[in-house]
Amino acid sequence: MKKIGFLYVKGTLPMFEDFGNLPTHIVRNNGMINGFKIHKELDGLIIPGGSIIESQSVSEELKKEIINMGTEGKFILGMCSGFQFLANKTDIGRKSPCPVNRQGLGLLDVSFSPMVGTDRVEAKIIKDSFLTEGMAGKKITGFHCHTYGNITGDAKPILKSLVKRTNYSNDPREILSGVRNDEGNVVGLMVHGALDENPDLVGNVLKFIDANENDILKIKNDNKILLKNIKMEIGVETGINFDKSEEINNLTLKPSTKIIMIASTGSDSGKTFITTGIVGALRKQGYKVGVLKVGPDIRDIVPSLYLNKERMENFSSIKIGGLGWKDLKEVFEDIKKNNYDIVIVEGVMSIFTGMLNKKVPFSSAEIAIAANIPVIMVSPCNKGGIETAAVDVVSHVEMMDKMGINTAGIILNKIYDEGIAESTSQFIKNRTKTDFLTFIPKIRLTERGNMPEVEIKLDDFCLNAIKTIENYLDIEKIIKLAEKPKFNNYMGFKEIMDRFTDIKER
Repeated sequence: MKKIGFLYVKGTLPMFEDFGNLPTHIVRNNGMINGFKIHKELDGLIIPGGSIIESQSVSEELKKEIINMGTEGKFILGMCSGFQFLANKTDIGRKSPCPVNRQGLGLLDVSFSPMVGTDRVEAKIIKDSFLTEGMAGKKITGFHCHTYGNITGDAKPILKSLVKRTNYSNDPREILSGVRNDEGNVVGLMVHGALDENPDLVGNVLKFIDANENDILKIKNDNKILLKNIKMEIGVETGINFDKSEEINNLTLKPSTKIIMIASTGSDSGKTFITTGIVGALRKQGYKVGVLKVGPDIRDIVPSLYLNKERMENFSSIKIGGLGWKDLKEVFEDIKKNNYDIVIVEGVMSIFTGMLNKKVPFSSAEIAIAANIPVIMVSPCNKGGIETAAVDVVSHVEMMDKMGINTAGIILNKIYDEGIAESTSQFIKNRTKTDFLTFIPKIRLTERGNMPEVEIKLDDFCLNAIKTIENYLDIEKIIKLAEKPKFNNYMGFKEIMDRFTDIKER
């Protein structure tokens, strides 16, 4: 019987991709399976992406077992953060004036430093390993989703990705995205979805462990059980499960999947934190929740997927101005196939950012208009104060009303004084006619590890998000505010203003 382990500790993303449906056994921090040490029990180990480098969540016992597996010639595949864990070190100080290094196991002789990448990519195989045997010169597909993607060192290169953008700028070139150890049994990749989209890689893994037809059938059956058990928990090692009876009760919603957008008056508003908490709270109640990102930076929805245990799909990024993965109309076609109860869309920067660009669509506002998506506006109080946040969101909503956007609700985020916040409520309600106005206090989080765009400890960030949303937001109200989308067409700013001004004048 062939056994392929799958690392399941805080900060890992167990359902972010399927890894060719190969994993059969969960590996936890005790480094044991059925009472036996994993280096004696397993044929191979897969270490998924996530934030295990930032979280430092792998025990010393498990580290020793992983090193033993590599030494004994068992296969080890590390993906993204899992790759970084197998490397020498990773500099996670993306916005720090000096490196902030986290040590890895040193099984792969490379180190990582900051380089943001969120492309869907083609990657060229340049050398053999247990994973790429006989495939040199061939291309595979997948996607990047990393903050620390710059790889340097002496490990044998096996893969190079053709990227279009890095660090938010167009910079087409070929970059290193996969390496192996000298023996070829330990491999690190940065191309998520590689096993799911490229069956030849899966075939090589099965060949390496000498799996026969019966073994392969058993692996597939064990994988189904594994995925079912993993999906029952919200997040990883949280002890929070959802009630299956509630999920069954909600099946009646699925023929008419609803959608709602979380947008804001600007960056650093807390959109990702709020989106994550909403997605987690809905999943706890048994809803099947989809989550999308306007624009290319799919890293923002990773925390939601950590809680939700849904895959990063090829439609998870809504294309704007040629940036991103898939056009909105195509996204809706794919959503129908996934049988979601509700879909949460996270906007990009301000809802109007990109609105005056000649390319259409280039903003969250244009996406909302194109499909009649109701919007909950988030306005942060941490920069200009509560009064400024109130005036800011009112001016945004008034413009959105002129453009024909349905503002379903308003959240003043990062409130530091309830009295001042309450004094703004009548002003906001009178000017915006909103029935859904909520105040969320400033949540005190640890100094490092709670900024998705810079560095994130998924476990801490996500549990704080769920707790905050459950305490301060009416989740059932969110469901009622969501609506069934209908794709109309894209319009530029002038066309939008001409159209809706004309309608109001009539």
